[in-house]
Amino acid sequence: MKYFSTRGGDELLSFEDTVLTGLAPNGGLYIPDHIPQLPENWQEKWSSYSFVDLSTEILSLYISPEEISRAELRALVEKSYKTFRHPDITPLKKLNEKTFILELFHGPTFAFKDVALQLLGNLFEFFLVRRNKNKTAEEKKEKLTVVGATSGDTGSAAIYGLRNKENISIFILHPKGRVSPIQEAQMTTVTDPNVHNLAVKGTFDDCQDIVKALFGDHEFNKTHRLGAVNSINWARILAQTVYYFLSYFHIRSQLPASSQHEIQYVVPTGNFGDILAGYYAKRMGLPMGKLVVATNSNDILARFWKSGAYEKVDSSSSNALQSEATSPASGASDGKQALGGVKETLSPAMDILVSSNFERLLWYLAYENTHGENDNEKRKKAGETVDSWMKKVKNDGRVEVPVSVVESARRDFVAERVSDSQTLDTIRSYFNAEPSYIADPHTAVGLTAANIVSSTNPPSTVQIVLSTAHPAKFSEAVTRALSGSTNFDFERDVLPEEFKGLLEKKRNVIDVEAPKVELVKEVIERFANSLKNVPN
Repeated sequence: MKYFSTRGGDELLSFEDTVLTGLAPNGGLYIPDHIPQLPENWQEKWSSYSFVDLSTEILSLYISPEEISRAELRALVEKSYKTFRHPDITPLKKLNEKTFILELFHGPTFAFKDVALQLLGNLFEFFLVRRNKNKTAEEKKEKLTVVGATSGDTGSAAIYGLRNKENISIFILHPKGRVSPIQEAQMTTVTDPNVHNLAVKGTFDDCQDIVKALFGDHEFNKTHRLGAVNSINWARILAQTVYYFLSYFHIRSQLPASSQHEIQYVVPTGNFGDILAGYYAKRMGLPMGKLVVATNSNDILARFWKSGAYEKVDSSSSNALQSEATSPASGASDGKQALGGVKETLSPAMDILVSSNFERLLWYLAYENTHGENDNEKRKKAGETVDSWMKKVKNDGRVEVPVSVVESARRDFVAERVSDSQTLDTIRSYFNAEPSYIADPHTAVGLTAANIVSSTNPPSTVQIVLSTAHPAKFSEAVTRALSGSTNFDFERDVLPEEFKGLLEKKRNVIDVEAPKVELVKEVIERFANSLKNVPN
């Protein structure tokens, strides 16, 4: 299996180089040269497999045994998930006959991104240790400077995945004052010498643009050997495909054996990585209906599926949406306008203007709608098309794709936009239901979208909503929704022991006063050069 850039070029990388490189030099994202199909007997053979078993099987379809042996791969997987609090890693819970919750927040930082970043951290370390193993004492050891942008959960998950790793330093950029207090504390209270938090005065998209610019600076990248932890890194998408398979087997065991049900996954998403993993699982052969893209009022994805325009700002009805969002009748603001056009909402991890991983889906859509004499010619044309589309988004703020491309997208996806007021109503509704369930605001966005879509689903459809974070990480939204409930107590019902006293701990954070690449470079230069080998 080799990997190539969504924006074309002749470069073909191994899995190891793909993981260590992160973002392609031409600005594209790496994708596999083919999507492997599942073994013929996978449903019978894998039906009782654990998360670790499934991870080993699925990852091995994308990783050559010459790169990582089967034994080494299993050891890496076991090491990555031994820190999770639930034996199933990502357990499935039944809310009612038609709705199930896939809880992805049982890792060390209580967020779904632990699933991928615990593995990615161990992959980074594995590759570096192997490369340095035979170097003499006089030879320079290979090191990795990991940089990432976060709207909340990626940062802490990456830090916990990489803290104290040998020959690795990590720099995480977050928008100052625009992540939840718990999320900020989880990142900034880690004091390991290889961990650096940068609070950037700007938006998540500013932080993400800075990270992409750093990777695009070939000299800086070469000097510091940059590595990516954002979901632009292919390993993150691959790791996340596993829980789609696990939940498929678990829900089958909970449904009558004689019944014929279609499973529909509903995914709250901002950067499109979590739902893209579901798309790969579907393309591999996992039976499912249309994937549901659930967004908040930063709805670039929902608008694409409705109009075919991928645009930062809704040029057709922004005034109407803003009027709707702030009308007294809505009961709550649908997100106040913030810097750069991003609206500040109750689900901040989804407050994203441009979804990086969407580019990977665009490549497949472009390829499908490209004519060519052979596969290589079609790939080349698809890469050129995606490159032109992404340049238009960067330069003009929008691109409108052909109708045939949108129709292809609608075959596998449906998208819905959810307001803050709907989010609060949903948190209340499921808390008061039987059984009672406390959802974080991002999960509530997914539950709301699931309810909207269910009205047009066939009666046999059952929905699995991905729960991306523990509700304690978003205390403001949960408390606001449930403050009127006499039987709700946040500390008793929500707050884990691990979070108690977290806000009072000493912080390790560097303020960056403007979203400028040069300011971030200065910070990296200051600390990366002082990185010493950190023992395991």
